[in-house]
This record gives sequence, structure tokens and C-alpha cells, in this order.
Amino acid sequence: MKIKNVLDPVRGCVDVTVTDGVVQAVVPHEPGPADAWSPGALPGAAGVVDAGGRLLLPSAADVHMHLDKSHTYASVGNESGTLGEAVANYAQFAPGVTEEDMLARMRKTALRALSFGTTAIRTHIDFHTRADEETTFRGIRCALALKEELAPWMTIEIYPMLPFFPYNKEDHRRIEKVTAMNIDGLGGAPHLSEAPEEAIDALFHYARESGLPIDVHTDESDDPSVQTVRTIAAKTMLHHMEGRVTVDHLCSLSAVPEDEAAEMIRLMKTAGLQAVTLPAANMYLQGREDRGLVRRGTTRIRELLDAGIPLASASDNVVDPFHPFGRGDLLQIAQLTGYAAHMVSPEDWKTLAEMISRVPKEMMGLPEGIHPGEKASFMIVDAFSLGEALASLPEERGVYHHGSWVASTSSSTQFSPALGRTEAPQYG
Repeated sequence: MKIKNVLDPVRGCVDVTVTDGVVQAVVPHEPGPADAWSPGALPGAAGVVDAGGRLLLPSAADVHMHLDKSHTYASVGNESGTLGEAVANYAQFAPGVTEEDMLARMRKTALRALSFGTTAIRTHIDFHTRADEETTFRGIRCALALKEELAPWMTIEIYPMLPFFPYNKEDHRRIEKVTAMNIDGLGGAPHLSEAPEEAIDALFHYARESGLPIDVHTDESDDPSVQTVRTIAAKTMLHHMEGRVTVDHLCSLSAVPEDEAAEMIRLMKTAGLQAVTLPAANMYLQGREDRGLVRRGTTRIRELLDAGIPLASASDNVVDPFHPFGRGDLLQIAQLTGYAAHMVSPEDWKTLAEMISRVPKEMMGLPEGIHPGEKASFMIVDAFSLGEALASLPEERGVYHHGSWVASTSSSTQFSPALGRTEAPQYG
């Protein structure tokens, strides 16, 4: 298969050749016969397609989602909009959820994300060891079923969120049971614990015992005294897990003084930590006690990037009590990251694109994209520059993954003849 006349943000207008699902060549565009690509069409796996100068991007990877909670806002709600109420309300709701309902919601969110060009998801799954055993393992079972169902088209990684309270014998039994299942790593939120260092020690204990990596909710707080990232960095080095620990949120890092933040970032760099910012959820949840000038709630995005710490941007929650908005579109998340971090230049926009594709894929160990030798995984976006794509977030995208076109979306607008036209304007 060859895709002609696509705009790569770095290499310009190129032709891409794919054989047996692997990128063979990316060369400057040369005119020649081809079938025109149009949104909504699924071209054949062979042949030549002309993209008409539209934007080519690597497929996206959403390295922090909560598929099990998605699309529950109408049933759960959150009147205060706070993290505390979201946690309490969902914990009360969870025991009554059926497996059929949860799997259907998870599938809906994952397929919607796939339509937007996301071909890999890391989902954090609630793991309530003090609930009845059916409730404890329901989310894991549903995630495993979805992982198998969508495997030809999407990679799904599963990270159960280990409890942050001291463990009893039954807690240990259930944790040992889940680590023996087909999960991909361990998560949690130890900063919420009354004894965070103990919770972090337990997390690292089970990671070492199981050989699994860690991806942990970290310091999702406006309080500058909440600094569990220091302990996580120290434990990472103690247990020689550099490059296998990811810290997400890091909101309180923005609340500490500049010199203290710089020292914490240096510690993260020394420990080989990877990081994820969640701009949509944290702009929604954080700063709830602020008056007047309300803080944005995100981490120090610019400073982490400047320090060379691998930093991805991800969706987090989709239409649930933690975040009632969102649609699983990582271009939208890149746009919000740009708003939050004042990323305004064309070079910044390339960084935003990498934060939703190359960086999270490296975190997930997925050697795929649009470079020769990689498994082909990309999207064609109905835009004629990266800036246009980030500005307008076109839904019209064609998604190719590992040897086949897996999704293609189209939409159209008709204006009243009274306006003097019937079609939407085209940009280019």
C-alpha cells in the first residue's frame, strides 16, 4: 500500500509505502496516479491512495484512562465538583454495577477513542479489596475481556489501582490473585493515604514480587506539602526500577516555590521517572477552594519538558464524576495542554503531537508509527497543517493500524441557500 501526498509536520509532503503492515519508506511526494482518499471511506489494504495534502500523524496512545468509570456521570454525579466527592460517590455506586453495563461503557469509550486515532490505551481500574469479591474483580474481568476483544485493532494495558490503606490478610490474598492475572502493571493513589510511605512501600513490594511496572496517581492536590513524588523517586532508585515507574498528575508540584520545584524535578530526573499530565481533569477538579484568580491545576508542564523528563498528556476520566466532559480525543487533550502550558509556537505544537503519540508509546513499549521499520500505525486528519488540526479538531480522520484501515469518520455541513452557499468552506 502507498499513501501519496500526505503532510508530515516534520518532513513535509511525503509518500508513505507500507508492506505487510510495516513502513518501508517515507519519501518526498512525487505526483502520480492514485485513488483520492475521502473521510468515511475505508481503502483497501493494497493500492495507492492520494490524501490530497492532508495531515499525517502517528496514531495516538492514551496512557491514562479510567475505562471502568467512563460514562457514569448521569448515574453518579458530583455536585461539589471535588475529587473527594467523586471518590465517595463512585465508591457507593460501584457495588451495584453489572458486568454487562460496565463492559458496554468501556467498549463505547475505547471505540470512540479508536475513531479519533487512538490505538493504545492504558486503563487504571478500581480494585476495592474491602468490597465483596465480585465487586473487587469486576473491573479487571471486564478490562481483560475488552483487551482480548479489541486486540487486533487496539492495545489495552490494565493497571489495577491498589488500595492505599494498610492491608490485612484478605487484602494481600486478593492483590496476589490479581498480580497473577493478565495485567500489565500496578497503580494506586498513595498520596490519599493517611500513611503514604507505607502505601508506596506496599506498591513497590508487589511490583518487585510480580515483575510488573508501576504507574501511580501522584500528588493530585493543591496542597504544596503533599510531596509523595519524593518518596516514589527514592524507592524507584532503591529498588533499581529506573525507567519502569510513571507518576501522573503532579498537581502540587505547581504549588511549591520555584527552587523547591526545581529540586524535585531534578530528583525525578535522577530516578528516571516518567510523567503524565492530565489537563482536562485537573483543570476541572483543582483549585476548588480558590477565589478570584483560580489556578489551572496542572503540573509544571514546561519545566518537566525542559528537564528532559518523558512527559505524556492523556485523557484521564471521560464523562464520570471525576470529569463530566471529554470524548477520548487526544487531539482535544493536546489542545487543552497547549492552553494550560501556553504552548503557542509551531515547535510547541510538534511537542504536543509527540506528547500524545511517540512519548506514551515509548512508555508502553510500542515500536509503531510512521518511520521506516516500524509497524505502521497512523491517522490521516482532514486538515492541512498541524496548527489547523489543533485549532479545529476535525472529526474526519482515517486510522490505519498494523496492516489494515480500522476506522474512518466523515461529517458534512449543509448551509441554507439563503446564505448564498450550501457547503462549508474548505481550508488549505
